[in-house]
Amino acid sequence: MTTARRALLSRPGPPSAARRRALSDLTDSWLQWLYAEAVPATEGVALVAVGGFGRASLSPYSDLDLVLLHDGHRGDDEVARVAEALWYPIWDAGLRLDYSVRTPGEARRVAAEDLSVLLGLLDLRVVIGDAALATRLRTAVLDDWRGSARSRLGDLLEACRERWRRSGEAAFLLEPELKEGRGGLRDVVALRAVAASWVADRPHGDLDGATERLLDVRDALHTVSGRALDRLLLQEQDAVASALGLADADSVLRVVSDAARTISYAGDTTWRRVEQLLAPRKRTPRIGTRRPPRPRALAPGLAEHEGELVLSRDGGVEADPLLPLRAAAVAAQAGLPLSPGTADRLARECPPLPDPWPAAARDALVALLGAGPGAVRVWEALDQSGLVVRLLPEWAAVRNRPQRTAVHRWTVDRHSVETCVQAAALARRVSRPDLLLVAALLHDIGKGRRRGDHAREGARIAEPVVARMGFSPSDAATITMLIREHLLLVETATRRDIDDPTTAARVAETLGSVEALDLLATLTEADALAAGPQAWTDWRAGLVGELTRRARAHMRGEPPPPATPITDEERELVAAGELAVSVRPDGGGWAVTVVAPDRRGLLATVAGVLAVHRLSVRSATLRTENGVAVDTWSVVAEFGDPPALDALRDDIDRALERRLDVAGLLERREASRAPSRGPRVPARVDIVDDASHTATVLEVRASDRLGLLHRLGRALSFAGVDVRAARVATLGAEAVDVFYVVGDDGGPLAPERAREVARVLRDVAG
Repeated sequence: MTTARRALLSRPGPPSAARRRALSDLTDSWLQWLYAEAVPATEGVALVAVGGFGRASLSPYSDLDLVLLHDGHRGDDEVARVAEALWYPIWDAGLRLDYSVRTPGEARRVAAEDLSVLLGLLDLRVVIGDAALATRLRTAVLDDWRGSARSRLGDLLEACRERWRRSGEAAFLLEPELKEGRGGLRDVVALRAVAASWVADRPHGDLDGATERLLDVRDALHTVSGRALDRLLLQEQDAVASALGLADADSVLRVVSDAARTISYAGDTTWRRVEQLLAPRKRTPRIGTRRPPRPRALAPGLAEHEGELVLSRDGGVEADPLLPLRAAAVAAQAGLPLSPGTADRLARECPPLPDPWPAAARDALVALLGAGPGAVRVWEALDQSGLVVRLLPEWAAVRNRPQRTAVHRWTVDRHSVETCVQAAALARRVSRPDLLLVAALLHDIGKGRRRGDHAREGARIAEPVVARMGFSPSDAATITMLIREHLLLVETATRRDIDDPTTAARVAETLGSVEALDLLATLTEADALAAGPQAWTDWRAGLVGELTRRARAHMRGEPPPPATPITDEERELVAAGELAVSVRPDGGGWAVTVVAPDRRGLLATVAGVLAVHRLSVRSATLRTENGVAVDTWSVVAEFGDPPALDALRDDIDRALERRLDVAGLLERREASRAPSRGPRVPARVDIVDDASHTATVLEVRASDRLGLLHRLGRALSFAGVDVRAARVATLGAEAVDVFYVVGDDGGPLAPERAREVARVLRDVAG
């Protein structure tokens, strides 16, 4: 068995349903041989497969789910002997086994109490033995399930929801759980159970194809990892791609996302139908046959029926190219899902929109995008039916495309829709919500290309799209500008000194008008909120808000708003020669603010102490007011505990007085760590011309590592320059640190001196 199994799994070619079936058949033949050796007669005993093995769909390291079924007429000793003769050879072969020994009555009783047992028995298949005995059990279990389904389907749905909460959504995670996650293989089993109950129909869509694609990915994962993995780990993804004949890890995640979304969509449709059917109905005094509820008209050709938006009988699908967008907008604004059957019919029968779109089509799109959360499931219905790509062919490049950043929780296409949801909630801030919403939809369209700056590439792609939508040239120019510059405010706020007048002037010059600034500020917030909580912390929101206020003042010719003042209490502590240190929660981490008399080397000292306290710096803002430094650090604790305020303040004080050897502590800790195995990309240090008229701006990009910021700060101090302001950011494994430095005369460095300091920083950063 072991040799034949190994030969089958080593055959060239990607995983497939045929290989899973062949592995099941091979296992059947071996079990039949074992059974023939162990059981002298087949009457009254049967070996049956359940679960995935019952469906004849074995993955390389799947469990063998087996039940030794007997009629109870044989003695316990004989049944135990038969079981041992079957189970031990399976274990000896190194196969995973999930087994039980039961009579039909026992199996029915356990299934009545345990949903997982029930789901397995619904796929019962006879491997060998008394087929009639097994058939009677399967029939009885089905009858029991159908008789109790109305009371047990709610339990099944709650079990699914708990599993989703635990495992997340397979379609959107960077390490998706292929079996337990939402949209995973367990959901397919649950949907099979719903169909078997006769309470709801089999789901629409290519559910079988999606299931097979997920199984192919899991088979490849088993093969390359050599174990029964169900989570597609990052380190396995390239090898899985190769086993499947795909280009790269991103291609694997796109396959998983597409399949999981199809399964999730089928599940949403099915469970919605189940909940409607199981909901208590109001009693009516009418005698006789109850008539089904009549559809409720919502708009011409559109109606609500059983909680979904459907076409009414006078729909006129064949002659109305606007109907898909109009139906989607009505559904989203009414908070209704778009019926899958309706979406499929719209995709099949509606003619394409003219080029350019009529104003009514554009209005319907904006109404859909502005509907808020209700737009998400309606957009998914359009997507599953193929209507989205038909309306926006450029969407195909970002559909199901993963985002390999820690801050993003969605694929590119879903993130874009979620950005529209956030923008809809903020739309009253701007004078042109329509431009905001369309820019939100298209802002990441450039991520479908693997070259260049995605924002600039996106603007180039979007230009013909918005023209096709029928926007005027000026409105189209505004939308493409928003897409091209959608990172301007957040990158400027986190990488430049906001207090420097040049910073606000550059933003104002780029955008040109207050209206454009307000649109971009709102898009920036919506984009960050849709990305996830790490992307829009209080610290980042404050920086973007302050930059926006200063740019607006510059555009209006007003004096810049005053900087956030230091509190009287902090100023008194500094005047008394004491430190002021505070800690507060911030976006899943902590904000540490240090107020102290400004001095050369303060940045390096504080950064080093934070590293000693195992606090990783995500970002930082450093500024000086009248000789007083105000440094705010956004940090994450290595072990999750909040920073110890008193210990932090004491160690900063000791380090400033040279009573704490921060550099030595960091060197010893780094020496105790295992060396990095991956190649280190050389650091890059740029002198940013024209970013400031009063300081030299140095931007350092390097691989983040323990104590990096401390070393950079020390290097600047030893180089004899003062850090007037700084912006520090950690983006995954990449550190982007920007320093505004001045010489002894308080002004920018001479060009040669600036190049010398840049070389020093490059050497230190590695």
